[in-house]
Formats: sequence, C-alpha cells, structure tokens
Amino acid sequence: MAFRDTKSKIIIKTPEQIEGIKKSSIVAAQTLKAVIPFVKPGVSTGFLNKVCTDFIRDHKAIPATLGYHGYTKETCISVNDVICHGIPGSYELREGDIVNVDVTTILNGYFGDTSTMFAIGEISEHAKKLIRVTKECLAIGIRQSIAGNYLGNIGYEINKYATSFGYSVVYEFCGHGVGLKFHEEPEVSHVADKNSGPKLAPGMIFTIEPMINAGKARSKVDKKDGWTARTIDGKLSAQFEHTICVTKEKPLVLTDIDHEFEIPKEIF
Repeated sequence: MAFRDTKSKIIIKTPEQIEGIKKSSIVAAQTLKAVIPFVKPGVSTGFLNKVCTDFIRDHKAIPATLGYHGYTKETCISVNDVICHGIPGSYELREGDIVNVDVTTILNGYFGDTSTMFAIGEISEHAKKLIRVTKECLAIGIRQSIAGNYLGNIGYEINKYATSFGYSVVYEFCGHGVGLKFHEEPEVSHVADKNSGPKLAPGMIFTIEPMINAGKARSKVDKKDGWTARTIDGKLSAQFEHTICVTKEKPLVLTDIDHEFEIPKEIF
C-alpha cells in the first residue's frame, strides 16, 4: 500500500523481527495466490476482497488496511486508471480490464505488504506492455537494494527505465519502511536523484511498489471516498509491490514465494 505517513527514524530489524516479518510476508503473498481463480470477468472487486479477507483470517492474520486512517476495506483493489487505494465494492470485472490487488497482513504483530497485477481475459497489447515494464521496474529497484548503495538509486533507476518507454512514474505515492508498523521510515520514492538519500544497511526492510502510468504522472483522489487515486488523464496505470530486506549479501524479497525476483548470489 502506497502512503506517506512516516515520522520516525529508520528501524534496523533484529534477526527475530526479520523472521516474524518474513512469516507475515508469506501469508500476504499466499493471499494473492489464493485469489487467482476468482479474478475473472463478472466477479466483483468486493467478492475478491472477501476471498482475501477469509484467507488472511483463516491463517491467523489480520488485514492491516481495515480501519487504517479510516479506510473501510481489508484490501486495496485498483482497476484500469486507478493508481492505488481502490476501494473494493460492486464493480464487476470486465474483459480487457487490468487489476492490482494489494494486501497487507499483520501476523503476530508483524507486517507484510505486497501487490500484483492481473489481466482480465484478453487485454490490449498496450496494457500487456505496461504491465511488463512495471514488473521490470520492480526488478530493477530490487537490484539496487544492496547494503552500501544509496536509497535514491532505487527511484533513479526505476524512473530512467520507465520513461525510456514513454511512461511516467507516480511521485505522489511511494514505498515505505514496513515490518513493526504499517508505514515506517524510509520513504522509498520511485523518482529520485542519483546517489541521494541514506545509504542502505543490513536489517532495513521496506517496500518497493512502482506505480507506472501510460500517460501523465499526476493523480487525482476521488472526493467522494477520499482514497481512490486515479490518473488525471484517464489512462492506464500498473503497479507491483514486494517487501524487501537488505542483507550483507543480497536483497531478500520476503513476499516473493515464487522466487521470481531471486537474485543469484554470484552477481554480488
């Protein structure tokens, strides 16, 4: 979940805390796997929210978004031009839609945060490309998450790659520290100057969650619900998110249960 609400210093997690955050992250990731069979035309976003909620609670975890700053649902589900914080409800998925499902769990007091994109039926080549590039942006950010590197290089490299395709990167929402709280320091901007920000250190845990727009980078938040952030030009937006732990050797992607983003040790 993208949010700006960090007020404290960066927390370096202990091995015990890292293990707890990892377990919560696994439940969050498993929730996204559990909802896959239901993400299809004719299914409402409210029903997808129920599937996720039931899975989270069946695994002795708590959905972190419910009640957070007044948010009314257990997940965020963002369709087409919704950048983030889409509120699940009566909307029924249609052929050609693209959908982001964002899940944050609390397990034994520890937080795990992740999101992924889904294609509803056959989608346009333009939408496929946007999703592919957005996923590649996340991979690029993860590769920058090594001890001793500057935090800003995550956003610098993501922005450089996304804009090379003519896309724009949302700068009004960001990734964030996570684990002991929902949102901690540092803020992880997906647009940043090279070699800016603090140096990364082992034990830091944060999300990288690039939001890539097909059109302009700006967003507009629905006045009625105060949450749903859309592109200002109505063009598509895509997002992927993982929870990352910095180590002495290489970044660990705690929510990557399919090992899609696993980086060979020899690279580092």
